[in-house]
Amino acid sequence: MVLEYDFQKVIDNMYDGLYLVDRQRKIVYWNHAAERISGFSAGEVIGRSCGDAVLNHVDSYGNELCNSICPLAATIADGQPRDIEVYLHHKEGHRLPVSVRTAPIRDGRGKITGAIELFTDISFRDALRLQLEEWKKVALMDPLTELSNRRQLELQMHARLHELKRNGISCGVLFIDIDHFKQVNDRYGHDVGDQVLRTIANTLTATIRPFDTVGRWGGEEFVGIFPHTTSPSLKRIAERLRVLIQQSVINTDTGPLPFTVSIGATFAHPDDTIDTVIKRADSLMYESKQKGRNLVTMRKASGRKK
Repeated sequence: MVLEYDFQKVIDNMYDGLYLVDRQRKIVYWNHAAERISGFSAGEVIGRSCGDAVLNHVDSYGNELCNSICPLAATIADGQPRDIEVYLHHKEGHRLPVSVRTAPIRDGRGKITGAIELFTDISFRDALRLQLEEWKKVALMDPLTELSNRRQLELQMHARLHELKRNGISCGVLFIDIDHFKQVNDRYGHDVGDQVLRTIANTLTATIRPFDTVGRWGGEEFVGIFPHTTSPSLKRIAERLRVLIQQSVINTDTGPLPFTVSIGATFAHPDDTIDTVIKRADSLMYESKQKGRNLVTMRKASGRKK
């Protein structure tokens, strides 16, 4: 198992860690990347068994692999390459996620004389994936209420309009606005105003169906999207939300603070855009304001009254 100089130079400068073992799993070669990734120098590992608490691979459940289901040992036994993600033991003591690939080494007659393991540090990849998931969550979530934000609501509305045009699946829309919210902020301060927003958000999420979507459209405005909904059921949903919010209260330094909302309810039409259906629901909400607030106004088509 002697390497030509040029070939050795190539694999010594690889980004991935690479080492070779004989049939007894004794390490006979350890490249520079293996040193960098694991913290163990070639001098510390060459001549030792790969199962001799060097990398000491474990799976995501903490099960030790080196003395049980070691991918290198399995490859030496059956000649089959393997691809697995494990956690190696770094010299400094911590665990490091790596992607491991093993392959048999054969002599000129095809006899297995050892195996090769290539391992890649995937800690950055995992961290990046988690970061991207967090960025996606932040990009589509209102941070104050933890509801869908306007962008997510627009994406959901686009999908529901597509379903309506292709399959005729109905979609009800509610536009919800907190009554006299400016007065709440002016009198009690924005901390109390934020508490009102969160309380309403909790009421919304606690009373909708799993496939409905509610979110904060902006300021004190919320939007609800309700697919597979009939006219009577949308009216019941809107009234239930209105009543539950009316019956909610938060405590302030000057006593309990009740609050109400005005709601506009409508259905999307096949020729609607996101803008037209939201504007129609907004117009109906405005009618509820004009009629005295703490009301639901519902109509399938409407324009805002001047």
